[in-house]
Amino acid sequence: MLPNYDDFLIKRFEQPDEVRTFEKGKFELVKIGSMTIGRASYEPGWKWSEHVGAATGATLCEVEHVGLVVSGCAACQMKDGRYYEMWAGDCFTSAPATTAGWWAMSRMYRCIFSARNITRSTELLRRKILLFVFARVGHTSQVSRIYKDKVFMKDDISALMADVKAKNPAEPEFHQAVQEVVESLSPVLDRHPEYRKAKILERIIEPERVIMFRVPWQDDQGNMHVNRGFRIEMSSAIGPYKGGLRFHPSVNLGILKFLAFEQVFKNSLTTLPLGGGKGGADFDPKGKSDAEVMRFCQAFMCELFRHIGPDTDVPAGDIGVGHREIGFMFGMYKKLRNEFTGVLTGKRLTWGGSLLRPEATGYGTVYFAAEMLKTRHEELTGKTCLVSGSGNVAQFTIEKLIDLGARPVTLSDSTGYIYDEAGITDEKLAFVMNLKNVRRCRISEYADKFKGAIYTPANSKLDHNPLWNHKAQCAFPCATQNEINAKDADNLLKNGVYVVSEGANMPTTINGVHRFLDAKILYGPGKAANAGGVATSGLEMSQNSVRLSWTRDEVDTRLHHIMSVIHKICSETAEQYGTPGNYINGANTAGFLKVANAMMDQGLV
Repeated sequence: MLPNYDDFLIKRFEQPDEVRTFEKGKFELVKIGSMTIGRASYEPGWKWSEHVGAATGATLCEVEHVGLVVSGCAACQMKDGRYYEMWAGDCFTSAPATTAGWWAMSRMYRCIFSARNITRSTELLRRKILLFVFARVGHTSQVSRIYKDKVFMKDDISALMADVKAKNPAEPEFHQAVQEVVESLSPVLDRHPEYRKAKILERIIEPERVIMFRVPWQDDQGNMHVNRGFRIEMSSAIGPYKGGLRFHPSVNLGILKFLAFEQVFKNSLTTLPLGGGKGGADFDPKGKSDAEVMRFCQAFMCELFRHIGPDTDVPAGDIGVGHREIGFMFGMYKKLRNEFTGVLTGKRLTWGGSLLRPEATGYGTVYFAAEMLKTRHEELTGKTCLVSGSGNVAQFTIEKLIDLGARPVTLSDSTGYIYDEAGITDEKLAFVMNLKNVRRCRISEYADKFKGAIYTPANSKLDHNPLWNHKAQCAFPCATQNEINAKDADNLLKNGVYVVSEGANMPTTINGVHRFLDAKILYGPGKAANAGGVATSGLEMSQNSVRLSWTRDEVDTRLHHIMSVIHKICSETAEQYGTPGNYINGANTAGFLKVANAMMDQGLV
């Protein structure tokens, strides 16, 4: 069952396209778009056996309450206290024991039912209207198609995910990213069966191109090393591939496919014409000299240059790839291609970069949180905020939070985290930026420098991250994927957090996401909340194309506007498809629709 989609159909029933009444008002046929749905109202005391018992083969007592049937399900409470579900649709004809045969509703209409015992009550029992889907005798294939599109959706998801896992073994992050999106799209696919027929979702899941190559390089001692490089070109439906390069030992095919898949929807939300891609290598720049990093970057670009270009694929930075790495790669690309083009974003200002690009992801994440708070007539001023990570995104999330009057109190790296109850100030942030960007040292030094700050080392044996177990109102996960699990989510909720805006990509596990959605907090998923980075990369591409450089205020104004528009799109789309306030459904649906429509227009390619 899809309760939120039920609500959508209920609203549509208030103003259907057409209503036809039969048998002295007992039955109505209501037309909504391409669906014809039968409607019959019954009060307590309606005799089940007189209407359905013979068809189901079940001997049941009187119906106490009749619930609602939408997407093929009815919930009924019997006078003896038992609860039953009734299912319509031929996809259940092989269900065990209680499967129904054909029930002749009248000479003109018929459908299939089954009944099964359920043990708990349901919201549906509060309603007194029972809905059925009918088709004229001899034309029942119409009913079968409708129900396979609607009621069979859970089985469709299971089958699709089984296929994804079989084709992409040992890639749990990719499986998680796909499942999270697919679960949001049931109402969209119900309303647009043409997307199913064209296999749009299956085509988006499959990358357009996967490039994998070796990267041999030499360290300062003359030793030879070989790393593995990747570029996942996921979708070019709405523009050239766009997405970062990550240099980190954890990089593998599955992680990059998950990031590229997320990037497709994120880029779609920005309102800019950008496709989705991601790449990188299992190289660790930490502890390497500048000369070693340069040799690796040059070797990496010696292969990657064949596959990228300003109108084909425009990589950017990500974890382990900053100004230094972008510079080394751009220099080699320029030498190999003998051209100066905007093939990489995240460049320094003096040779084609954009003002505010380093700040954009962190700033955008805070702007999105502020937009969510506006829906409750609140602002960030005075809010206590938990921030994870200490890299680019976390640093500028802290900077913008301070600017808006909030009180950030945490930062972290792979060795542990600091908690500063007094709040991280501009002075303390400047120390962190020097510590991480120049000296490249550990966050533990923060606690040595500032009295009152507490450093807690990382403990892999814990089943939760203690950083998320402090009193606060807002949380900004800015470190890496799956850093908030279900227990962390419970701790956040217990400690008063009701705003979560994701600066990292997929930092919350599926169970953690469910905790946030069930609690109905303001939860901004990464594909929406951290889209400011790629949005400003798109602005950098525009400036490169016209050989202009905009002022800081111009870029910040455009970034703030884009994040406001993304919030509006997510909010309105979620409401349009029956899940008001659910930003994850809104982001997935809005991102999918733009890409899907482009793919439909461009044919089977």
